[in-house]
Amino acid sequence: MKMKNKFFGLAMSFLLLVPALHAVELDTKNRNPKYVETIVSRSKKVVDKLELKDNEIITNVTNIVANRYFELNDIYAKRDTTINRIKRSALKGDDKKLALNEAQNEKESALYRSHFAFPANLSLYLNPEQIEAIEDGITFGVVKVTYDATLDMIPTLKADEKAQILAWLKEAREFAIDAESANKKHEAFGKYKGRINNYLSTRGYDLVKERDAWYARIKARDEAKKK
Repeated sequence: MKMKNKFFGLAMSFLLLVPALHAVELDTKNRNPKYVETIVSRSKKVVDKLELKDNEIITNVTNIVANRYFELNDIYAKRDTTINRIKRSALKGDDKKLALNEAQNEKESALYRSHFAFPANLSLYLNPEQIEAIEDGITFGVVKVTYDATLDMIPTLKADEKAQILAWLKEAREFAIDAESANKKHEAFGKYKGRINNYLSTRGYDLVKERDAWYARIKARDEAKKK
């Protein structure tokens, strides 16, 4: 009994040392209310797909996602402001190039810190699968859409080829999640789609024939549904 009480006391002491999770505040300072409303709405749509039950967790996760949008906007806005100031300055030649490069490097450093802080913050409330779902939601589900379409287009893909394609799409998502706009997110995936196409070509796939056959199958499926 004494041993049990000892362990109970140690456990309670440990719990007292662990700080309680505080509510995540929405970073609305100096932000246009309509912009905040838009971002919160966008974030809520991403979080709603998780079908979480705890309202406090839903609010905290939604605020983390919204704050990430705000943070990215701040990072890129600061870069643009700095670059515009440099372009208007009296700097010339190599000095101007150096200053512009430093502005880009500062942006990259900020993105690097933000990139890893985001899933870390989410991990206080979500498991790895849920965090990945958040990242997919922010990047429009391009990983799954592209992966499924590629497998549908080339049914003969081997297991190692499927794994490589999925790995590259997830790598593309890591860049897309830091992009400053929807177009830039799609550009990040576009680069990797090109890499995937080159890879498949080197593996002996004729992508033109595969794509034509795929379109024919899609058409046949659509016609079958109409009957």
